[in-house]
Amino acid sequence: MTAVRSNRYGDGREALLAATVAVVAEKGLRGLTFRAVAERAGVNNTLISHHFGTKDSLLHAAVAWATARAIRLSDLSATETIDADFARTLVDLVAAEPHLQVFQYEFVLESRRRPELRDEAVSLYEGYVDALERALTRRGYSHPRPLARAVFAALDGLVLQQLTVADDDTVREAVERVGELLDRSPHGPPRSAA
Repeated sequence: MTAVRSNRYGDGREALLAATVAVVAEKGLRGLTFRAVAERAGVNNTLISHHFGTKDSLLHAAVAWATARAIRLSDLSATETIDADFARTLVDLVAAEPHLQVFQYEFVLESRRRPELRDEAVSLYEGYVDALERALTRRGYSHPRPLARAVFAALDGLVLQQLTVADDDTVREAVERVGELLDRSPHGPPRSAA
């Protein structure tokens, strides 16, 4: 009988990307090696080379994967309002998968040191702003792009606080307040008569 290695990240390429995110979240980008990812994923490091070729290719694929996953899990582009449900979903996502967020912060900070990563870091952040802009447009906000950027900056800062200095309840309440401010915006959709 053949022993089957258990891989807690799943199978194939996605497992390697999840392992990459975890390694970078724990060790920083300077700790990213094929060996570290292979150990984390429970595979031979030649498999990583087979799928990605270079460490930079692995990193770029992991950035795209982490960003898409975080946006999808937070349901950011489908957000109709930043309310208690949204706040709970966001805080729960960060609590359940902190590596996704830490990885992205590590990448953005590394882009400051490595200018060749800047365009990709900008793209990472623009993905979030785009998702919020679509939601604000659906709600009828005028000039949604600058507002989407401001709302994202607030949410991004709160996620960073949750990862570092604030508890989940404090962040959840602050996210709800962001939603209340957004609802009071003079550039917002018409308020319904209550």
